[in-house]
Amino acid sequence: MTTETARTVFLLAHTGRPAAIRSAELVVQGLLRNGLGVRVSAAEAADLPLPDAVETVTDTSPSAVDGCELLIVLGGDGTLLRGAEFSRASGVPMLGVNLGRVGFLAEAERDDLDKVVSRVVTRDYEVEERMTIDVLVHSNGDVVHTDWALNEAAVQKVSPERMLEVVLEIDGRPVTGFGCDGIVCATPTGSTAYAFSAGGPVVWPEVEALLMVPISAHALFAKPLVTSPTSVLAVEVQPHTPHGVLWCDGRRTVELPAGARVEVRRGAVPVRLARLHQASFTDRLVAKFALPVSGWRGLPH
Repeated sequence: MTTETARTVFLLAHTGRPAAIRSAELVVQGLLRNGLGVRVSAAEAADLPLPDAVETVTDTSPSAVDGCELLIVLGGDGTLLRGAEFSRASGVPMLGVNLGRVGFLAEAERDDLDKVVSRVVTRDYEVEERMTIDVLVHSNGDVVHTDWALNEAAVQKVSPERMLEVVLEIDGRPVTGFGCDGIVCATPTGSTAYAFSAGGPVVWPEVEALLMVPISAHALFAKPLVTSPTSVLAVEVQPHTPHGVLWCDGRRTVELPAGARVEVRRGAVPVRLARLHQASFTDRLVAKFALPVSGWRGLPH
């Protein structure tokens, strides 16, 4: 006779939001009631009304989710991107519950908590992989920083009164150069985030591609570019320009000295997302941005 291995879910929540605290309480109660274990970080547990049955860990690294079958994240886009760091490093799928505004990475909304618990308990969810990007920063011929992103790597100016002078390169060949506020190098997942705000195209998640979107470029040709997923994108900060800064997913940053070179390529490790719905990305797009579709009749039946 065999016994089923104990199932554990890691919970990550934005405890600064009252809605997240209440949502975390409901999710924890539902999972425990159905025989699943729950693990949270000790730092967050101090702000949550959790029963003694919840396991707390002081480890704040991705190894904190070792042995868990799922990572449930409650919060806005920033919290979901923090969860993505844990998910990528551990390989544990992330299921996001949106408590913010748009939340494209989220699979459920605040009103869906009962459904989330039910689907997790019955393992009624699918896992899809989202493409990431790997980022290298070169200075004086040396690699001085490595990073990654799920949404985007953004090269930006620091001084508000001075533009950043850059030259763009794709697959080892120069494309164009100009002064600008910055350049966003994004994944399809990130096409609805910073790249979208900068005027880039919306790219369906199943499309494998890399995006390069200028921010407020002072140039006649400064269009968003969509390249092959095997391309290598590069942004060279000109030596005579003020230094810049690199932001990865708006969470991790490093200063870019004048003359720095930032290379972006398809990431070696994807982020795994748990999916509850089979709805098309088109429907998700319409819902998240509240797009006007009244009057649509569709094909005749």
